[in-house]
Amino acid sequence: MNLPRPDPPPGARNLVLLVLDSCRYDSFMAARPKVMSRLGDVQRRFSYATWTSPAHYNLMMGLLPHPSPTGVFASEYYKQELGQYSHRLGIEQMGFADMIPRLWLPDFLRNTLGYYTQAIVSLPVINPHTPLNSGFDSYEMAPAHNDLAAMIPMLRFSDERPTFALLNTGETHYPYATPDEPEEMWPRVHGVHGVFKQMGGGPLLAQVDAPPAFDQDKLDTLRARQIHTVTHVDGVVEQLIDHLPKNTWLIITADHGELFGEAGYFGHGPINHDKVIEVPLVEGLL
Repeated sequence: MNLPRPDPPPGARNLVLLVLDSCRYDSFMAARPKVMSRLGDVQRRFSYATWTSPAHYNLMMGLLPHPSPTGVFASEYYKQELGQYSHRLGIEQMGFADMIPRLWLPDFLRNTLGYYTQAIVSLPVINPHTPLNSGFDSYEMAPAHNDLAAMIPMLRFSDERPTFALLNTGETHYPYATPDEPEEMWPRVHGVHGVFKQMGGGPLLAQVDAPPAFDQDKLDTLRARQIHTVTHVDGVVEQLIDHLPKNTWLIITADHGELFGEAGYFGHGPINHDKVIEVPLVEGLL
């Protein structure tokens, strides 16, 4: 049951969180994105999880990828991180205690601060039927897994209250394809579409779908493709910025990284390696 929507605090800003699915930090930096870098310094951060679903649950707890600070108690870091949202939102105060008992950012923004909340996601493992769809006024699948530009017209901003929007886009996810590339030109590494055989859904993978031994030349080509998709997304972000109202705080990050043959790994998920949790984060006020 939804709580009555309160009036938002004076001066509360729009907040947009754009998640580049599977985009590892060094791929982002190799692309040298001009538009996204205008927001501020690109930070090297670390995801709390190694694949899409759990990483997004952490993001919706208000926990952005962390800088791995030393000499800090975890509980104190969480308090400091959540406290930074007061600056992002343009409100006087927000902290860990304010989000209790649910510890869920969309619910807090909607039911405590009076925000309109929206999500547009591209990956099927975070579809509207998952528990991630909690605290949102609108939660939709994007028309395609790899087309941020198609998501921009779907964004709605209230005239009466500030808006929080979660955007998850998959150009930087396998097969690292831009929307103008015909599907028949996409690379085919058998068995690595995630837990679904098709990007839009389909039956679960079986053991017989496991890929053969990795071809490092092919994996190097895939990493080059991911770098290319970052360059493409950078151009689309300029369209996104033009679409966003003034006084919007924009955060751009990734849910996790990706492995392209390092230590014998490819992809992400049940992998313990720095490159699968190393992600970019850049943010700023428009």
